[in-house]
Amino acid sequence: MWGHSMGGNITLRALVIDPRIKVAVIWAGVTATYKDLLENWHPPAADRPPPSFGGGGRQNFLSQFGTPEQNARFWDSISPMAYLADITAPIQLHHGTSDVEVPLQFSQTLAKDLQAAAKPVELYTYAGSDHNIAQGFTLAMARSVAFFDRALKG
Repeated sequence: MWGHSMGGNITLRALVIDPRIKVAVIWAGVTATYKDLLENWHPPAADRPPPSFGGGGRQNFLSQFGTPEQNARFWDSISPMAYLADITAPIQLHHGTSDVEVPLQFSQTLAKDLQAAAKPVELYTYAGSDHNIAQGFTLAMARSVAFFDRALKG
């Protein structure tokens, strides 16, 4: 399975529930705890809500369930980050260092947390690359394809 950006979030969600997924690659994934999503991913500004909770949904969720600090049990129950131990597939992460859409910290933290859970993970960063890893695309794609080949073909 391969996912980019929010597709990376969906890939991670699928990985924690489906052991049939044999390998995964995530490029610039929105892979973070809800605390980080709420506070560190496009923090709210006066002129726009963050993309994760647009249209007033953010405040509705916080009013109903409290903040991640106030109600960690709820927020962990819906976060794939709380279920990394359930992942059975090796994961390869790619992230541009100049990504202004999704913080590099999200991929770095996911890699660290997967390592702490003794899960196979590789993290590649691309100096000066944007959210689409355009400046490192050829290398990122070659690494991704090789990773799939190694995992699926032995």
